[in-house]
Amino acid sequence: MQTVAIGWELYERTHSPLALGGVGLAQVTPMILLTLIAGHVADKHNRQRTTLLAIFLLAVCSLALGVISYTQGAIFLVYGCLVLMGVARAFLKPASDALMFQLIPTNLFSNAATWISSSFQLASVISPSLGGLGIALFKSATEVYVVAAIASLLCLASVAAIKPQPTNFSKEPVSLKSLAAGAEFVWNNQLILAAITLDLFAVLFGGAVALLPVFAKDILHAGPVELGYLQAAPSIGALIMAALLVYLPPIRKAGAALLWSVVGFGVVTIVFGLSRWVWLSLLMLAFSGALDSISVVIRHTLVQIKTPDHLRGRVAAINSVFISASNELGGFESGLTAALFGPVLSVVGGGIGTILVVVATAMIWPEIRKLGALHEDL
Repeated sequence: MQTVAIGWELYERTHSPLALGGVGLAQVTPMILLTLIAGHVADKHNRQRTTLLAIFLLAVCSLALGVISYTQGAIFLVYGCLVLMGVARAFLKPASDALMFQLIPTNLFSNAATWISSSFQLASVISPSLGGLGIALFKSATEVYVVAAIASLLCLASVAAIKPQPTNFSKEPVSLKSLAAGAEFVWNNQLILAAITLDLFAVLFGGAVALLPVFAKDILHAGPVELGYLQAAPSIGALIMAALLVYLPPIRKAGAALLWSVVGFGVVTIVFGLSRWVWLSLLMLAFSGALDSISVVIRHTLVQIKTPDHLRGRVAAINSVFISASNELGGFESGLTAALFGPVLSVVGGGIGTILVVVATAMIWPEIRKLGALHEDL
């Protein structure tokens, strides 16, 4: 809901695609800078406590955005809140990912990863639509930020109620070697490196979500309600695909499935960029979410099952930076190219770039093409 509110309000006040791109840049910068520290904290300190502190900071930022929206505060204050949200997310992702292995048996993780993805996508389907309806109903984004803050506090209470299995945290002293251990592990494991690099550059070039306010208002001539639907469409597709993956047999050729799903992601991105009909745009966004869901489940399972427990936080931090860089920096790249060449050329060119990234990945890491069933590695 908050993503819809931020995008709509910033574009309403600035009419600048570059301002939308700055949303991603403001959040991803602290995540990149804090990667090694956040991973080290997740491996050396109580993961549940770290998760709670990060969620609390997100709730505070949502309330601050509500105040800024209500008072029509300066735009730079919005970006200040986004930077603090990036700090919170820098610590949240490694700690919460590592915490999952204190809750879920290893032999069930592949199936659990699909359920986790499904629950996330369900929220992602409902919330953007509610965000758009909220803006249309109240003629303001203020109330949406308040609801987002309440949701964060509910999440805080839920995480506080969890009773994870105890784990022995490493007493390894802080050093450059210990901080960089996660990056070293990823570099030495070529399958993991190939999978997360593919995701980084594919979404970096192929993501169109940051420009949805531009497409909704200027190209599809739609309002905030339709924007909410467009924002929700990828998650609808992802939710349907995740439900299918739960009940279908495990993917036997994970590498081929990963590569072809990203190729499909690039193709539907191109069609979305050329579309002038809301229904076709919704359909392409839904397909993009479905195809992305396949790559998410494969990549997430691959990273988790191949990472030793004492490195989970640091590897999760590296993976988080790749994911955030692809999403947030991808948003900045989309905003910048849209400002320079127009939104249509930005999205279509990005879709073509995504397909080229798949070809390059398959050539640089041929072992990814031979990756079989992930459940056989459990």
